[in-house]
Amino acid sequence: MTKTLKVAIIGCGGIANGKQMPSLSNVQEVEMVAFCDIIEEKAERAKSTFGTENARIYTDFTELLKDESIDVVHVCTPNKSHSTISIAALEAGKHVLCEKPMAKSATEARKMVEAAKRTGKKLTIGYDNRYRNDSLYMKEVCKSGELGEIYYAKAHAVRRRAVPTWGVFLNEEEQGGGPLIDIGTHALDLTLWMMDNYKVKSVVGNVYHKLSDNENAANAFGPWNPQEFTVEDSAFAFITMENGATISLESSWALNTLDVDEAKTTLCGTKGGADMRDGLRINGEKLGRLYVTKPDLNAGGVAYYEGGAESQADREARLWIDSILHDTEPFVTAEQALVVSEILEAIYESAKTGEAVYFGEKKDLSEIS
Repeated sequence: MTKTLKVAIIGCGGIANGKQMPSLSNVQEVEMVAFCDIIEEKAERAKSTFGTENARIYTDFTELLKDESIDVVHVCTPNKSHSTISIAALEAGKHVLCEKPMAKSATEARKMVEAAKRTGKKLTIGYDNRYRNDSLYMKEVCKSGELGEIYYAKAHAVRRRAVPTWGVFLNEEEQGGGPLIDIGTHALDLTLWMMDNYKVKSVVGNVYHKLSDNENAANAFGPWNPQEFTVEDSAFAFITMENGATISLESSWALNTLDVDEAKTTLCGTKGGADMRDGLRINGEKLGRLYVTKPDLNAGGVAYYEGGAESQADREARLWIDSILHDTEPFVTAEQALVVSEILEAIYESAKTGEAVYFGEKKDLSEIS
C-alpha cells in the first residue's frame, strides 16, 4: 500500500490558492492536514476548500511545526520569510517545497541548502516552468546533444505593462526586489537548467526605476501607487560562465516595448539552436541547408508527458510527491536554485556598485555540508 503523505501549507494567499493547493488536491497520496496564515480567515478558507475534515488551523508556523505527524511543508509566504520557515521546517523533520525565489538573499538560500543536507530532508523550489511541455521537450533536445555546446543564451522575462499591484510585490523589504526576483528568476532557472551549466564566472547588471513613478499608469492589474513602488521596474544582466558561455537576461514588469515574453529561453549551440518565441522552435543546418522545426507537443513521447491534459502545476506536485515516496532527487534541486539566487544577488550588487561581480571567491556547491 502506498503511503499517504500529510502536507501542511504555510501562507494561504495567492500562490497557495492559485497553484499549490489545487495541484496537491489532485495527488492521491496527499492529505492537506494543516494550514497556517497570519490572517486566520485565509487559513480557515483554505481548510474548508482543500483540507481534511480534521485539518488544523494556525497563525504561528512554529506551532504547526510541532506536529510530528506532518511529513511535508509547502512554504508560500513572501520572500522575506522563505528561509526562516524552510529551515525551521527542515529541522522539524519535514520535507519542504518553498516557492520561488529560494530566498531574499544568497546567504539565506545557502543556509537552506545546508539545513537540508544536515537534516537529510528533501528541499525543492517552485520553479514550475520547468514542467511545461515545451520546457520538457527542449530539455530532452539539449540532453541528446542536438544543439551541441550551448555557448550563448537569452533569458526572457519581459512584460509591457503588468505590474502586480496586490500583496507585497512592490515592497523591497518583503520581497528583496521586483521583476528580476519575481519573473526574471524563472527565466534564469530555465536557461541554466537547459544549459546544465551552474559554474558562474562573473555578472554585470543594471536595474531601473524609470516608469515606477508614473501616476495612474496603464497596467494589466490596475494603476500602481508610486509611493509604494520601492522595487525596480526593470533589470538587465550579462552573465559569463566559467567555460566562456554567456547569458543575457532581461526582466521587466513595465517597459515600452512590444517584444514581450515571460519565462522563456533562447539557446544557441555549435550544432543548432532553440527558442520559445513562437511555440518551441529548433533550428540548425543539414545537408547544406538551414532548417527550422516545430515539434508537435501534443503527440506524447516526451519524458514525464504522455499527451494528456496534466498542467505544469499538477506535474510539479506529482513529481515532488513521487520524489519523497520513492526517495529520489527532486526535479528542481536546492543546489541549482541556490545558483539562481547567487546570480540575482550579484545583479543587484553590480547595479549598485557599477562594477562586475566575480564568483572566484565563492565556494563550489560540492563543498557545502
